[in-house]
This record gives sequence, C-alpha cells and structure tokens, in this order.
Amino acid sequence: MHKHLPLWIFFSLMGCAGLAGAQTDVAAAGVRDNMPAIAPALKRKLTFPMAWTAQVADLPAWRAAGRAKVWELTLQQPEHTPFDLRVLDEIDRGSYVARKVVFNLTADSRVAGLMLVPKGRGPFPAALMLHDHGGRFDIGKEKLIEPWGDAARLASSKAWTDKYFSGRYPGDALARRGYVVLAVDALGWGDRGPLTADAQQALAANSFNLGSSLAGMMALEDARAAELLAAQPEVARGRVAAVGFSMGGFRAWQVAALSDAIAAFVVVNWMATTEGLMVPGNNQLKGSSAWHMLHPGLLRYLDFPDVASLAAPKPALFFAGEQDDLFPAASARTAFARMARVWGAWKAPERFEAYMLPGRHEFTQPTQEAAYDWLDRQIGGAR
Repeated sequence: MHKHLPLWIFFSLMGCAGLAGAQTDVAAAGVRDNMPAIAPALKRKLTFPMAWTAQVADLPAWRAAGRAKVWELTLQQPEHTPFDLRVLDEIDRGSYVARKVVFNLTADSRVAGLMLVPKGRGPFPAALMLHDHGGRFDIGKEKLIEPWGDAARLASSKAWTDKYFSGRYPGDALARRGYVVLAVDALGWGDRGPLTADAQQALAANSFNLGSSLAGMMALEDARAAELLAAQPEVARGRVAAVGFSMGGFRAWQVAALSDAIAAFVVVNWMATTEGLMVPGNNQLKGSSAWHMLHPGLLRYLDFPDVASLAAPKPALFFAGEQDDLFPAASARTAFARMARVWGAWKAPERFEAYMLPGRHEFTQPTQEAAYDWLDRQIGGAR
C-alpha cells in the first residue's frame, strides 16, 4: 500500500482502475443506422405468433382474433357518431358531379371531403380513395380528385399527378367509369394541417401523450370513411372498394382488414415484410413518416402481410415496382407469397392477385387502367 495515501483513497483509485479495465467488456456501439445495435437480437424475437399458419383450423376465429388485436393496439375506442353529411358545393364534370362535403368523421372531428357521383340511375359501385404521404402536406384528398376554387391547391395537385399518376387524377378517372369516389384528408394534410416533415415525430409523440396514437387515429378514420361511403344512397350495397398508392396503399389493405364496409381493395407500392424493411438505408428507418404506419407493439404479434391477410378472402390486387427504392422487390415477393397462402387456405386463391411491375414508386395510367378493369370484374358493371 502507498504509505502517503489514506486507505479509502487507495481503494477508490483501485476501483476506478478496475472500471476502466472493464470498459473493454462493454459494446462499442449503442446505435447504428438509426437502429439499436442489438437490432439483430430484437429481430429474432419477432416471431409473429398471431400470423396465419397451416395449423389454423378455424379461419373466421383466427381473423376475428387478429382484428381484435389490431384494434386494441390502435388505442382507439369504437365510434358510432352520426355522420351528418352536408354538401357545400357541387360542379358538373360531364358524366359525373364533383361535390365538396363535410361530415363527422368522429365525435371530435368534422372534416371536409371530395366526393364524385356519376350521373344516371344508381346505385353505383364505389371506391374510397386513400392518398399517399410523399412529404407533401398542403394537399391530401386533392392528390386524387381534382380540386376547384383554389388556384394554389390546383397547381400543387397537378404537379403531383404529373409526378406520380401520368398527369391525371386517379379518382376522376374512376368516376368516369361509373364509380362513386370519396377522398378525405388524413390528419395533417390539406384542410387538416398544417403539418411539416420536421413536426411529424412531435405530432406522434403528443398523440401518445394524449393517450392516443397517430397511426391508430388514421386507422379508425379510414374505417369510418368507408362506412360513410357505404351508407350513401347512390352506393350499391356490398360494392365498395379501397384504393391507395404508397401510404394510401398501406391504408387500403389496413381498412380492408378492419372494416366489413370494404368488399375489395387495390394496393399500389406498399407491401413488404418487417425483415425486408428494417435494413440500413430504408425509408422506414428514417422516422418521421413511419409514425403514420406504426401501431405500438403490433409487430410483436403480426407482420405487415399478416395484417393485410386479415382481409381474406376479399378480392385483393397488389402491385409493386421492381425499381421501387422504398419497398425492396425481394421483400415484396416474400410478402405476396405469404398472403397468397392465406387466400389459398380460404379456398379462394383466385381472389388474390399480385404483380411486380418494371417501374419505380408510381401509379401510372396503364397500371390505373389495369386496376380499374380488375375492379370492374370484382364489384363494377351491371348487377
């Protein structure tokens, strides 16, 4: 022992030296590629125990349990508020009319929507059109249905359709085919803003602080919009589809899984497995926009294709792009194969269709026409 050091100081220094040496046993990295360094270990724990397997004997019971779990994790309460829909404005677009409507989406939110109604004798098939994310918040419903009376939104929406939809509005194109079409802003877009890219995580966090969930609110509101559309006198009973691109595609398969109001659905460029998305560089790891599609704890029970499979055996059409840099093609194929097995278990393999397209993250006119031809075969045409 050093003769000039008090005993307590000597042992304190020895302890510090021991701690310094122990540092070599501590993992060097805590965070890597925006993920915890232990991500591989966490991934191995994602066994998705509520996913369909060949051992499922009672398909309706499996679906009911899965639905109940998803609803539980949305943190939302059942909603039965009367819609009280009112028409604010209407213009003639030839074979159909375009309406600005307002209605009670929930007991707390009265919102604006755009609705297209064919002329002639109904009732007609219908489509709930679900807008994408795209980091563009000044327009939501206007990405899908041509707006009027607002020059700024018209210009913004035209630029959007040029970029992703071959220069046309997908909702108006479907209305010309004889469908009632409804589009509503998700929270943060269009009339329900303003939201910015930087504010998304704060909005998500504060939703949790209020005992709710940003993704959960979107799920509930989409289900309510589907119920509203199905209840319109111009809409044929049991002939309502959900159609969406990108985040709208996520919303389409989700609402089809959760709502009996949806009879068929079209998904463009949003499907993959968690394994395929949780890779360095993927958009899902950047935070911000991912909050709209993440229900807390859901991935402990069901993967994305498992949730979509809760919609079986409804007719389903999926498209993915070989060059889509947001949803890796290999992962999309894996997800499609998993879902196809569920439709097969329901003895309805012909009701599930999935295609890999050569393009990127887009919903081009040829794809729109193919999707709408498919819808005609499923819920459209004379009945």
